[in-house]
Amino acid sequence: MDPNNKNNEKQPKMPRFNMSWVYIIALLSLIGVYMMGGDDVKGSMGGECTYKQFKVYVQNGYASKILVNKEKNSLRMYVLPEHFRTVFNKTAEQTGPEPFVQVQIGSVDQVEQFVNAQIEAGKFKGDFGYEKPSSNDFWNLLNMAFPIIMLLFFLYLMFGMGRGGMGGGMGGIFNVGKSKAKMYEKGGDLGITFKDVAGQAGAKQEIQEIVEFLKNPKKYTELGGKIPKGALLVGPPGTGKTLLAKAVAGEAGVPFFSMSGSDFVEMFVGVGASRVRDLFRQAKEKSPCIIFIDEIDAVGRARSKNPAMGGNDERENTLNALLTEMDGFGTNSGVIILAATNRVDMLDSALLRAGRFDRQIHVDLPDLSERKEIFQVHLKPIKVDNSLDIDFLARQTPGFSGADIANVCNEAALIAARHDSKAVTKQDFLDAVDRIIGGLEKKTKVMTADEKRAIALHEAGHATISWFCEHAAPLVKVTIVPRGQALGAAWYLPEERQITTKEQMLDEMCALLGGRAAEELFTGHISTGAMNDLERATKSAYGMIAFAGMSDRLPNICYYNNQEYSFQKPYSETTGKIIDEEVLKMINEQYARAKQILEEHKEGHNQLADLLVSREVIFADDVERVFGKRPWISRSQEIIEENEKLAEAERRALAEKMAEERRPADEKKEDEA
Repeated sequence: MDPNNKNNEKQPKMPRFNMSWVYIIALLSLIGVYMMGGDDVKGSMGGECTYKQFKVYVQNGYASKILVNKEKNSLRMYVLPEHFRTVFNKTAEQTGPEPFVQVQIGSVDQVEQFVNAQIEAGKFKGDFGYEKPSSNDFWNLLNMAFPIIMLLFFLYLMFGMGRGGMGGGMGGIFNVGKSKAKMYEKGGDLGITFKDVAGQAGAKQEIQEIVEFLKNPKKYTELGGKIPKGALLVGPPGTGKTLLAKAVAGEAGVPFFSMSGSDFVEMFVGVGASRVRDLFRQAKEKSPCIIFIDEIDAVGRARSKNPAMGGNDERENTLNALLTEMDGFGTNSGVIILAATNRVDMLDSALLRAGRFDRQIHVDLPDLSERKEIFQVHLKPIKVDNSLDIDFLARQTPGFSGADIANVCNEAALIAARHDSKAVTKQDFLDAVDRIIGGLEKKTKVMTADEKRAIALHEAGHATISWFCEHAAPLVKVTIVPRGQALGAAWYLPEERQITTKEQMLDEMCALLGGRAAEELFTGHISTGAMNDLERATKSAYGMIAFAGMSDRLPNICYYNNQEYSFQKPYSETTGKIIDEEVLKMINEQYARAKQILEEHKEGHNQLADLLVSREVIFADDVERVFGKRPWISRSQEIIEENEKLAEAERRALAEKMAEERRPADEKKEDEA
């Protein structure tokens, strides 16, 4: 490497020369001259006054010279040096050598009569004359040309002459139809590979085949296979769809175009379709390459079946252009489309068909083992305590996405730093999970003793019902410390089910209603504290009856309708009334069941409430001491116990192996003999 280059790198980089700035400076200079009006004041100060003041100045003997301009109906009165301060209130250095005042006049004859009278009276002894008519050809030309010059300059900026605009950052109006996609010549510049994507083994396997095809197409084409035209990444927010796309860019080693679905949409008609065409034109020039469209539902939403009702025509035109470019008469050999969305039900069916998106890759929420892998990735830069159990953290975060787990790790590090800890401990992670699920603790919120007791009874009701319902989620802890908008909360460890039975949903509904039931039984009144519980229970009941067919009067019927532009219910008014009646019946049955369970265990419930009032937080161990061991062991608890047994067996086998390796060689020979 040339040593001089190092010196050059240290020097500050100067801005690049651009002719646009020369044009701007010239235009500003022209505007300045135009505003000055061409008057040569010779560095002297000029002012204005009324005709009445002018007559007073002349009568007082302040004037040294008067020049009349017949064309403009004005005059200039030059002031004697000894009267500068009187007229201008400034010194000669401040006013210049020949300061004057400008006066608008009505009639030149009246001025002549007045000046002649003052000359005869001896008040004015200076020169009186008329300004020579100046050649105004330049100013007249400038007055006519100035609006045209401004219009031409505006058009220059709009149409982007020079294709750079000002400093390369201001494109013209013709560039509005150009694609806004960011292109990476080498996807490896992003610095992300499949090693950085934890979990999602199935999604990675499917998408790795696309990368392998780009790297070694002959392996597939020899057998008659064709490269997939597109792959759609589908999944909830935060599960790593965009991260997978970045990993594809990092692994494939081909040009990578990245943009959002909203980048196609613009206020101008036809811009979206133009950008689609320009994007594919660039991609064909760089073939083989990958195009990634994030949040494709912004442009790929299902087209309206009733245009008269006012669909977005511009969005539909953009979608039509996208459909044509992906699989139309033109060929896009070597161009692979990756797209991501969390609203696949909103997409147009023509976009989802094979030949456009050959694969739909589901990127779901991670399960227990995948959450463990994700924790291992995000814990690398964090200084954690040696006793931290990652398996425990994975079990405490059911339903968390990869983004949620990253947030947990970061929040735990912040909590540890806030407490001046040397490392992040297990308690910091538990506090972080509580912070993310429930919100920030509000220990300063003032509550009366009656309110605190009512909240304790409510939360103890949830804990009691969930303990005695077979399919309710196992309790982790209960608190009456206000968090976020909630005055109290109960944490559970739900099972990770693939399907859910009616009995399981009813038990969960009963546990939700346990708080309201405890309020009515043990305080004699109900409050607004159960609003969130009632909302969740009502939604669950409607889902069971209207969608899952779990009603006695409407069995095996699903009224789910995913048509976006449907303006009527998929059932009659009579059926709607039956659904409402069944929902009310189901909720009332579970509410009565919750009250019955609480009546049977009211002494234990009262002990839990007292514990909550005194300690504010209780755990599953405390509930077990009050009620005894839970009658039913959930599947999640069985999995935990199985994992613990397997881990214990592995540790024992490893210890025996290490002990065997440490034994002296003589003892080994004796055993063999």
